[in-house]
Amino acid sequence: MAESSNISVTGIGPVKPEQAAPLFLMRDPVIFPYSLTPLLVDEENLAALRQTMERDRLLAIFPELPGDEELGVLPLQVTLKLFNYREKRRSGVGILVRVVKELNFPDGSVRILVRGLKRIFCHAIETAGGVPSARYVICNESASENEDTENKARQKSAVAAFQELAGAMPGIPEELQVAVLNAESPGRLADLISDALNLNYAEKILLLSMTDVRRRFEVLAILMNRELEVLKLGMKIQSEVHQAMSQQQREFFLREQLRTIQQELGEDSRNPDIIEIEERLESTELPPHVLEVVRKELSRLEVIPQAAPEYHIAYTYINWLLDLPWCIFTEDRLDCAEAEKVLDADHYGLEDVKQRILEFLAVLQLKPDDERRAPILCLVGPPGVGKTSLGQSIARAMNRNFIRVSLGGVRDEAEIRGHRRTYVGALPGRIIQNLKKAGSGNPVFMLDEIDKLASDFRGDPASALLEVLDPAQNNSFNDHYLEVDYDLSKVFFIATANLLETIPGPLQDRMEIIRLPGYTSFEKREIARRYLVGRQVKANGLKAKQVRFQLGAVDELIDHYTREAGVRELERCIGQVCRRIARRIVEGKIAPDETVSVTPAFVQELLGARKFLMDEADAKLGPGCATGMAWTSCGGVILPVEVISLPGKGGLKLTGSLGKVMQESAEAAFSLVRAHAAGWGIGPEFFAEHDFHIHVPDGATPKDGPSAGVTITMALVSHLKNEALRPRLAMTGEITLRGRVTAVGGIREKVIAALRAGIDTVMLPEENRKDALELPEEVKSKLEFHFVSDFAEAAKVAFSPARKRAKAKAPAPGANRKEKKR
Repeated sequence: MAESSNISVTGIGPVKPEQAAPLFLMRDPVIFPYSLTPLLVDEENLAALRQTMERDRLLAIFPELPGDEELGVLPLQVTLKLFNYREKRRSGVGILVRVVKELNFPDGSVRILVRGLKRIFCHAIETAGGVPSARYVICNESASENEDTENKARQKSAVAAFQELAGAMPGIPEELQVAVLNAESPGRLADLISDALNLNYAEKILLLSMTDVRRRFEVLAILMNRELEVLKLGMKIQSEVHQAMSQQQREFFLREQLRTIQQELGEDSRNPDIIEIEERLESTELPPHVLEVVRKELSRLEVIPQAAPEYHIAYTYINWLLDLPWCIFTEDRLDCAEAEKVLDADHYGLEDVKQRILEFLAVLQLKPDDERRAPILCLVGPPGVGKTSLGQSIARAMNRNFIRVSLGGVRDEAEIRGHRRTYVGALPGRIIQNLKKAGSGNPVFMLDEIDKLASDFRGDPASALLEVLDPAQNNSFNDHYLEVDYDLSKVFFIATANLLETIPGPLQDRMEIIRLPGYTSFEKREIARRYLVGRQVKANGLKAKQVRFQLGAVDELIDHYTREAGVRELERCIGQVCRRIARRIVEGKIAPDETVSVTPAFVQELLGARKFLMDEADAKLGPGCATGMAWTSCGGVILPVEVISLPGKGGLKLTGSLGKVMQESAEAAFSLVRAHAAGWGIGPEFFAEHDFHIHVPDGATPKDGPSAGVTITMALVSHLKNEALRPRLAMTGEITLRGRVTAVGGIREKVIAALRAGIDTVMLPEENRKDALELPEEVKSKLEFHFVSDFAEAAKVAFSPARKRAKAKAPAPGANRKEKKR
């Protein structure tokens, strides 16, 4: 038996004989006396239904109580009779219903139609044969309540309020209104109105629980007044909206009448915007699919009022479609010889890029117009080597328009694909915007700093570029704003980047990568002589006859005032020299008609002390020292390595801000040397009694990479044999534990740096022979190259015969140790 609550509810009346009926468990809807309600019978209540259909068709329903939060919003505070059954709170006051009809549907569901009879008070819950039944007491209304004058007055007031509600609520049927007017008792009237009103679940539970008719009328008055206020407010809002709509319709009819009158008078009343669009449409050549979209939007624009926001959206969209160069193309200059002159006049060097452009022009000459596809290049190189300016030269050489878009820091996909037109202030993406600016469908389109794209919650712009930079897909590029395919296959895309590693792999795969290495000193000198000096002299208000730069002064700026792979800082230094000369002319220290000869000493006088010292190879390296070569973002440098041994326990110490890869390379070199030490007469006891210290000077600069392996190996051998390496020798290459010398990168920059530092002999891996063939002739002619494939060949090149003969005068430290042992 379920636990019964002892909280009292007014209006129950005296205790009467108990009766029993099967318990029907449900929550919604709340059933009132005299009302007909359809119910869905679930599995839980099916047994109770079968039992009552065999007997008197009576069911006891005690609704589930809502939560405390839902009860807390009731219009007044009350105390409800309740009990707990199956872990749910149920109202102590329920409803006794009779099953009027049972309906069985083909899907197996069962529905019943019940009529509410009387309020009942739950006394106990019993279970017999698996079917719960409720023992209840009927809560009858007393005759005094029906005859009470106050209740009759409340009844008339409730009828009047309900009629007012019925007039404002078209959903209330006339039969219900008649039933309310003819209600026999105040209790029945209150129940009819409670069932008819659109109240929430907690409010209906409250009305069902109130057995006192007077209290029920009080709550109904509050709820009906609330519903009336809500209906009046809704009618007011509806009236205002209807009035606004009527005003718009009135304006529309007046405009139509005005247009008809103007037509009868022979006056042109058409929208000037539409007239302008039609004139442009006649003079603009558009693809068929675009023309169809424009005509559709134009017919829609004619029926939209000019004051409506949709009018401006449609008008702007049509203008964008008409402004784009769908069928406008510039004529390419296909003369390769003329294009080569233009490229050579603008840029010195960069032979790989120039050759690729000339190849493209040659292909264009051989292919018909409808099969021409522009390449997609990616120029990768350090800052200042001329990647961006090269795009302008390519456009000038091909006689095409040039457009540049900087992608640095772009993190929104809509910057590439555009915004949907549903957004306020929507625009096409940067691709479409700049094609409109270019005015032709085949410009040279530079995507600058493509390696600095970002991504966040707004999307990944690099992924959006996959379609733009794919020759197999960009002939139908779809911008979110246009929603019309645009052909980008004729556009010559050139991307620039400083680092290739930060560009996603799928994007790299769609582009042809062309690397632009740093300039050699000779190339920088020629660039300064041909372009930079004249440009800076003019930019700083000087005349060509007033300033004359000697080549030595240019070399002074290159070697001691700049350290970069490009020429940007060199141009700044030349501009600084010109500005200081201009100041001296203005101050009267130099005559205006005097020609100033800029010498290395004059550069130092104008710019102050040298900022950088040249890397100079030591011509007298002692035993235990070797010169390597390294690559940095500013070009190449030489990398000295020093080795010493001291009494210890066979440890190896590495210093010089070495990275993990370089440390592992040094350990491999040390193991290789220990494995071959017996061939030089050095026993294992020497390694057991000594610690070795390998140091790479310029310790504040981080260093990493495997290319110093052969250099560290030769330094160790030189120390153990107490024999100096060949003078002015620089080397690079990775070494393995088996003694193989393998290929490394950055050969061009490394060799140029070695030449600048005074090196005359370079030792490279055999696998890098192909890279040496691509070096400039002025570099190859001044250096002696040796290519080695293993440790033995490297040692043979590193030690000259003269040094080997001097071995007897200065015995190796390991040999001395061995003699002492004997």
